Amino acid sequence: MTIFGVISVLAPIFGLIVFGAITAKQNWLGADATNVLNRFVIRLALPAELFKITCDVPLAELNHVGFAGAFGLGMVLTFGLNWLVCWRRDAGRPHRLSNAAIEGLSAGYANTSFIGIPVCLDVFGAQSMAAITISTLLTACSLFAIAIFMIEVDERAGGRTGSVIISVSRALALNPLIFMPFLGLVVNITGVSIPSAGTTFVTLLAGAASPCALLTIGMFLVESRKASTAPLFGTLRLAGMKLLVQPALTFLLAVTVFSEQPVWSREALVLSALPTGTGPFMLAKLYGREAGVASQVTLLTTIASVITLSTILVWVS
Repeated sequence: MTIFGVISVLAPIFGLIVFGAITAKQNWLGADATNVLNRFVIRLALPAELFKITCDVPLAELNHVGFAGAFGLGMVLTFGLNWLVCWRRDAGRPHRLSNAAIEGLSAGYANTSFIGIPVCLDVFGAQSMAAITISTLLTACSLFAIAIFMIEVDERAGGRTGSVIISVSRALALNPLIFMPFLGLVVNITGVSIPSAGTTFVTLLAGAASPCALLTIGMFLVESRKASTAPLFGTLRLAGMKLLVQPALTFLLAVTVFSEQPVWSREALVLSALPTGTGPFMLAKLYGREAGVASQVTLLTTIASVITLSTILVWVS
């Protein structure tokens, strides 16, 4: 894939963010549209997308331990490093745990579906769908679950230990972002047949997740351009960790620790080098945390990945 190919993949994403900004500037959807759209995505559309992914994936494709280990460990290390930086910086500040979780998520949450699918299919062919599926499950399910757990614990900080454990467990069990992927796996494993009307319903709802989330980011960037406290250095640090450090860690792990085959190592490298997805921003908005950093990292990494991702694709090709 050439640099023009990368631009053609990224252009619709950037275009939707810009269109969201224009929508907010012209006030086409009203004053509270950003919050309403965000709740729609995170409560309805994204859970449907996660259900569809886990329901449809051929279970045999998940049997690639080396790839999963390299991609997952690289993702978690990137998350953990940035979580630690934010945790140390915010000592004594409110919502320290959840802010650190959102910043860590901003550095480790790759856009494996919306960008990863066209890029990998073009470079590696149809066999790369297994790597795309595994990386999407690890990113959108596992890493999301870790961040949600931290935020829910932070929401209940100061309570009695037993009460906190019960309330956090209940919140996680009732969160559609947590139980819908597991429900999809149950349907997949048991072989339960879903009527065609139900499949169409889920597909239509899931298809709204990414475009609505990108519109929401553009709208938020316009509405918060004066109020946002997002520091430039923090945004640049997270973008650098996402586009440079995470792929370097992942590829090193794939080659040296897990001794993966060259094609799987290169797929892990490309998928980990993708720009930040919309997940961190959506969580920040849902829980009322500072969303400026997450939205700016998503925008910056999407633009900068034209250079970084193109360079990596030239090398793996």
